[in-house]
Amino acid sequence: EVQLVESGGGLVQPGGSLRLSCAVSGFYSTKYWMHWVRQAPGKGLEWVASIYTGDGRTSSRDSVKGRFTISRDNTKNILYLQMISLKSEDTALYYCAIWFDYWGQGTQVTVSS
Repeated sequence: EVQLVESGGGLVQPGGSLRLSCAVSGFYSTKYWMHWVRQAPGKGLEWVASIYTGDGRTSSRDSVKGRFTISRDNTKNILYLQMISLKSEDTALYYCAIWFDYWGQGTQVTVSS
């Protein structure tokens, strides 16, 4: 059974930082896309960033470029999202996903003073 478990969310002041983690188990392919996707209150899903495990290439939406960094620890099979300079509009439930087929349960990020 494929399982993705996110952690690291919380309440942070504007300008603060958080690092989200996504632990993966039960998925044994070596080359695949992993994504971070978020859903703000009352809004739809919004893609945030992606990484290809085959060669490490990454991409992210313009609004988070320079602030969010996606990475992966291959030995531990954990996906990360390092977030700095957080803004109120980053408040959302953050999900990790594999291929957009397998999803975690989400971790809440709230940016508020």
